[in-house]
Amino acid sequence: MRAVVKTGPWKGAELVDDYPEPTVGDHDVLIEVGAASVCGTDREVFEWTPAAEAFGLQFPVVLGHEFAGTVIDVGAGVSTVRPGERVACETHVPCGHCFLCRNGNAHNCMNMRIVAMHLDGAFAERVAMPEHVCFALPDSLPTEIGALLEPAGVAWHAIQRCTKAVAGSTVLVSGCGPIGLFITQFAVFLGAVDIVAVEPNAYRRELVRTLGAHAFAPDEDVTGFIRSRFAERGGVDVGFEVSAAPTGLGLVLEGVRREGTVITVGHPAEPIRIDVARYINKKGVTLRGVFGRRIWDTWQDLAQLLASGKVDLSWMISHRLPLGELGPIIKLLGSEANKVVVLPQQAAT
Repeated sequence: MRAVVKTGPWKGAELVDDYPEPTVGDHDVLIEVGAASVCGTDREVFEWTPAAEAFGLQFPVVLGHEFAGTVIDVGAGVSTVRPGERVACETHVPCGHCFLCRNGNAHNCMNMRIVAMHLDGAFAERVAMPEHVCFALPDSLPTEIGALLEPAGVAWHAIQRCTKAVAGSTVLVSGCGPIGLFITQFAVFLGAVDIVAVEPNAYRRELVRTLGAHAFAPDEDVTGFIRSRFAERGGVDVGFEVSAAPTGLGLVLEGVRREGTVITVGHPAEPIRIDVARYINKKGVTLRGVFGRRIWDTWQDLAQLLASGKVDLSWMISHRLPLGELGPIIKLLGSEANKVVVLPQQAAT
């Protein structure tokens, strides 16, 4: 089958026409990939940045971890998934036995494997996944939107982690790539009263403005705007750091009010220094991190919300492309592109 494969610890990835078909074990599900969206992590892996080196990839590995498709075969021991069913997949593959798995935190399993790092991913015509990471899609949810449940789930998890409800709050979002845009859209839907967003890409600043947020470039006086607009409270109620930029967390910690909440989502390539006395102790900020999605309440809440039609994510898809070389797609991510969706069953033109 055709697949995009990372063969070793160097820049690039190969489009292979004769990659071996997935092996379907007794508790595995074979999926015909209908749609796979491209993530910033795919860019890190393709370019082989220091952050990618820390992921611990097992080569060779098929890339692509945000996807949905149709089940075409199941292993002999599979009991909860049927051929013909459309599914999306959780990409944090938990062991199911460790302390965290047994105590409601399987998304942060102590023995976790990650799709497209330790298991073959979905930039391919077909992929085999363990039964226990398959999530049935509601009939009303298109397959390409199912492929967005993984990244949108990170944004929803970030909102779940807030110690203060987003409804009625003022919000700061640092970094408006797809996850930052998802957070902004969800915050608007949930009733945030004012949102400030920081994003270096002019195209994405315009997107965030269409959602009703105030949008700034990082070199503008964001802190001054926040101090002026939210002078009575001394800052915003909730801040989300999504950019992973070296200065992003400091900006959010400075912008949030005393006793506010900061949620970190982006993974910086290098350690970030925090003035604990200033922000955590004296300012009383609650700092919480997000890794993946909660299994399965994040998925269930988000899928139900999208199936209701009250929130539409289709506007997030800027490009739909057949399965092909990854390099040109990676270039798109830094330009006027939002979510790029690869359609492996679509013939190249």
